[in-house]
Amino acid sequence: MNRLGLWVSSALVLLLLLSSTLFVVDQRQFGVVYALGQIRQVITEPGLHFKLPPPFQNVSYIDKRLLTLDSSDTESMLTAEKQRVVIDWYVRWRITDPSAYIRNVGLDQQAGANQLNRVVRNAFQEEVNKRTVKDLIALKRDELMNAVRREVLDVVRGQQPWGVDIVDVRITRVDYVEAITESVYRRMQAERNRVANELRSTGAAEGEKIRADADRQREVTVANAFREAQKTKGEGDGEAARIYAETFSRDPQFAQFYRSLEAYRASFNKKSDVMVLDPASSEFLKGFRGNQAASTPASR
Repeated sequence: MNRLGLWVSSALVLLLLLSSTLFVVDQRQFGVVYALGQIRQVITEPGLHFKLPPPFQNVSYIDKRLLTLDSSDTESMLTAEKQRVVIDWYVRWRITDPSAYIRNVGLDQQAGANQLNRVVRNAFQEEVNKRTVKDLIALKRDELMNAVRREVLDVVRGQQPWGVDIVDVRITRVDYVEAITESVYRRMQAERNRVANELRSTGAAEGEKIRADADRQREVTVANAFREAQKTKGEGDGEAARIYAETFSRDPQFAQFYRSLEAYRASFNKKSDVMVLDPASSEFLKGFRGNQAASTPASR
């Protein structure tokens, strides 16, 4: 039993020792083997690999994928016109030489991101100082991003290379600082209000012009209609007078009698009318006297 236990213990120790000499490198990583604190080997191919057991050799991993660094600060930058703007950007980068990266930057990708953020920030500040806001927004946006990428590459490939590659630099937003933004919004609002007031004034003037023209046309139309009505009325009155004259000329006595009746009708139209006349001598009541004289013999 003691011998069996010894064999089992020895097998377990051998297994532990063997497992400490084996490690797996993922296809998304670099494997860096250290020997007593010094870089012994950099493994770029994925798979199962061997090393000496600790403490003789240790292994660490560094990401080899394309990494993204987003801007994290909101500090403003001065343009060529001395306008303060806030720029949001991102950088696509990757580690290409793990040995140089570890010696000159750090042991993981976060160390590189921190230093790269400072370098990109300084490059943007330098390039923004040379350009106007209009250049940043539209005219020279691509030129600015390419210039920043070149400056960052000059730094990371300098006398002490970082072992990284800068794939792309992009601007996602360019905006004024908050105080200036409020001023710009107020200025834009005032300009829109001015345009709106101008349009309302123009509309009111056009409305008055249209109404005045419509009133003029109405007056002309009414005047023409009144003229035509008076003309027609005059022609009708003339025709009526001609017919009356022709008719009354055939029997003047009847014409006189008819006119008297018309006068009586107009005079006695209202019950409240009062007339003070002498029936015996008034010419106005001659028709009544004539009828009375005519009716007296008839009654006898």
